[in-house]
Amino acid sequence: MIKYIFSVFFLLIAEFSFAQQELLANNLYEKGEFEKAQLAYEDLNKSQPNNPLIFSRLIDCYQQLKKFTEAEKLLRVKIDKQKQYPFLVDLGYNYQLQKETAKAEKYYATAIDKIKENPHWVYNIAQTFEKKNLLTYALKAYEMAVVQNSNLNFDYNMALIYGQLGDLEKMTEHFLQEAYQKPERLSAVQYHLSRYLQEDVNEVFKNQLRKSLLVRAQKQPHYFWNQFLSWYYIQNKEFGKSFTQLKAVVRQNPDLFGEIVDLVHLAIDENDDDAAKEIAAFILDQIISDDLRLSLQQYLLENELQKLTPKDYAVFKSNLEQILQSFGLSNKTLDLQLLQARFYAFNLQQPDTAVEQLKKILTLPLDVHQQARVKMELADILVYQEKFNQALVYYAQTELDLKNDALGHEASLRVAKTSYYKGDFDWALKQLKVLKSSASQLIANDALELFLLINDHIQNDSTQVALKKMALADFNLYQKKYPQAKQLLSDIIVNYSDDPMVETAYIRLGKIHEQFQEKELALVQYQKIIEKYPESIYTDEALFFSALIYEQMLLPEKAQLYFEKVILEHADSIYFNETQMRFRQLRGDKQS
Repeated sequence: MIKYIFSVFFLLIAEFSFAQQELLANNLYEKGEFEKAQLAYEDLNKSQPNNPLIFSRLIDCYQQLKKFTEAEKLLRVKIDKQKQYPFLVDLGYNYQLQKETAKAEKYYATAIDKIKENPHWVYNIAQTFEKKNLLTYALKAYEMAVVQNSNLNFDYNMALIYGQLGDLEKMTEHFLQEAYQKPERLSAVQYHLSRYLQEDVNEVFKNQLRKSLLVRAQKQPHYFWNQFLSWYYIQNKEFGKSFTQLKAVVRQNPDLFGEIVDLVHLAIDENDDDAAKEIAAFILDQIISDDLRLSLQQYLLENELQKLTPKDYAVFKSNLEQILQSFGLSNKTLDLQLLQARFYAFNLQQPDTAVEQLKKILTLPLDVHQQARVKMELADILVYQEKFNQALVYYAQTELDLKNDALGHEASLRVAKTSYYKGDFDWALKQLKVLKSSASQLIANDALELFLLINDHIQNDSTQVALKKMALADFNLYQKKYPQAKQLLSDIIVNYSDDPMVETAYIRLGKIHEQFQEKELALVQYQKIIEKYPESIYTDEALFFSALIYEQMLLPEKAQLYFEKVILEHADSIYFNETQMRFRQLRGDKQS
């Protein structure tokens, strides 16, 4: 027993020593100290001759040091004695490094010939070619294997290689064949194709891919190709064309109707109103489930409400009332009823009607969370009416009922904002100080911004005149009284030019101009912040919003410039992650 324990003990020591030696060798190799690494790997290779990483690193060290004879000796042992034929590629590469091209090609050809003897050698041989960036030979290896054994399939591997070689037509054909034969690989194939679509500035690949899909859809009639075409059109934001394909899919496989429901959401989110209406009409004509019909109607109305202009109010009001009449007033239609109250108060400017409606809703059998949502909506409208104290009561009830809920935290933020609107800055600061550490990142950011706005100004101006004007401007924005808000913000910029409040005024004006599609005017406001106040807490926002506008104006180079500034100068920005994503897309980075 004691001998066994000692044996195990010494074995563990030996393994630890080997691990330390390998770590040292790898460290030397990574640093490019190949002479020292070579010595370490030689010792390691003696004790573990079948370790592939150690062996390949040792060969590479020899080649880096131009010790080609030593490398060849080791490789020949692997080939001649151990019959490990993938090392024929390494041996050929050893000659290639010596610029003995004929000998190199001889061994590459021999490696491929070995696949004739055993097609399964292709896995290691082709992979070795790929590691050496000998892509044409890797293709030959895969082709040889398929000739020898038709059951083998390397469409995916070959597609990747053709992509690297720039032969996008062959890449596409192999990817499509792979996806059709192995539907489980569809997502991976579409991921790679989407990368090339993003980089396709001249739309050559875009047109080629569409042609390939259409040809296959004709030659191999199957809804798989309609689905693929639908995906293709979604990539190009052609939702109407995607819908045409999905209708063909659903005719063959009704179980896939959910894809059309997903498509209408995409069309709405991307502001393709014509496609969204067409798709929604089709869905509502087909759907039997009341819950799904209600969900879709609500989604459409919520999106429409964000874009309404006064000329649309009458039609929207009529549609909303018809839908509510159809589904009835119950807790199932709570979201629609809250939307209706919001519409009456903030769009039709009939807050009394909205308040009366919300108080009736509170008599319905609602759970605690539903009651809180109604109270929040009611409080929002009371704030709109400048009935601040009544609003604070409802917000406070929500805070109390949902202490650890996101809605409870949102109620706390609205209490602080209400106190700010009414000029009670000290009480607002107390609330905001707590909310800065909220678990919700959005609430914490909003709280911090308002806290800094109030706190910085109070310390600089005991009269608080500019702060009161800013609070009133923000309240006008809340009430959608844009002309009054613009006047107050402009007054702050003109009359309080040395006050930090000016930075806030510029960012607010920029957002107002954006809301009314006045892009050039919005850019002017943001540029003032970027140039005059480079250290402002709003500089990252000004850069980010400017970049988005330039994207919308189809000026990608300017957008890229502003996104890059956010990345380089504002790593702590809440917009940092989105900025990185958009910047990489504009630059055409390959996604890993």
